Parts: sequence; structure tokens; C-alpha cells
Amino acid sequence: MSEEAPAMSQRAPLPYEFLPPVPSFELTSTDLTDGGTMPAAHVHSDGNESPQLAWSGFPAGTRGFAVTCYDPDAPTASGWWHWIAVDLPADATELARGAGGSDDGLPGAAFHVRNDFPGHRYDGAAPPPGPAHRYLFVVHALDVPALGLGPDTPAAVVGFHLTAHAVGRALLTVEYAQP
Repeated sequence: MSEEAPAMSQRAPLPYEFLPPVPSFELTSTDLTDGGTMPAAHVHSDGNESPQLAWSGFPAGTRGFAVTCYDPDAPTASGWWHWIAVDLPADATELARGAGGSDDGLPGAAFHVRNDFPGHRYDGAAPPPGPAHRYLFVVHALDVPALGLGPDTPAAVVGFHLTAHAVGRALLTVEYAQP
């Protein structure tokens, strides 16, 4: 028995559609427009600078946050993690543009977990030639102030902990294709 490959116009499902539902809250950016195209300043081969993000309306009882950027359209079975910042304090409601450049740009005891490039920072869009990829910027509201993970924890393990401790999730999606 053989399976046919999916048509190129089909896209990978969004992983958050398969996770237990949690309340959503607002995520905005002065650099990104939900549903828009990623500006060059945030593309790996250009500016490679993390965008400004701000969030509000998260659930009462939120004790910490994590911020991630994920490409579900990467040519792998596991997508591609571009940014994983964890242990942001509960009073954090914004990351300035460029905050993903190093741990020094993050509030409190927050730090970057290794992404798939690999680096301990934000690394922007870098899809192969072809159709546009989606980049999911997500702020995860958590029921713990710290996840108890280290900077080299695999992204899948971070994802497990984010799901287990999520009390809310805010999502902003942009696209980018190689010119």
C-alpha cells in the first residue's frame, strides 16, 4: 500500500490546533501585522532582529510567560523553531525590538533555549525557495514562574512543558518567502 504525497498547495496543520484548548489573549506588534508578510528586518539573511511584541488580557493567575517563534512549513517532520524564550516574569507585557538577540534583552531571569539553527537567540525566517512559510509568534501564559529547563533543552521538551503549564496562548502569524 502506498500513500500519495500531499499536493504542494496543502500546508502543514498548525500545531496549536491539536493541543488542549486554553483561553486566548491579545498579542500585538509594532513590527508585524497578523496575516501579513515578515519585514526584512526580521529575516535571517537580512536584519535578523526579533520583532517588538506586546501582550495583554492574559488569564488571571498567570505566573510567567514564554515566547516562541515556530515555522510549521519547514521541510521537516517537526517544523523549525526560530525562537524560544522562557521564564519571563508575570509582570512582563512586552519585549522590545531586538530583545531576542541575547539573554541580556530579556526581563528578569528569562533566557533563551537553543533554537533549531542552533542558537540561543532569535533567528529569523530562512525558508528554502518556494511557497511562503508561516511564522507563528506565540506568547504562552503559564501557571508557573519558571519551567525548570536549561538552555540546551530540546525544543520538543520545551513544547511539552509549555503545553502542560499553559493557562493561555496568544498567537500572531506572518509569512515569508525567499524573493
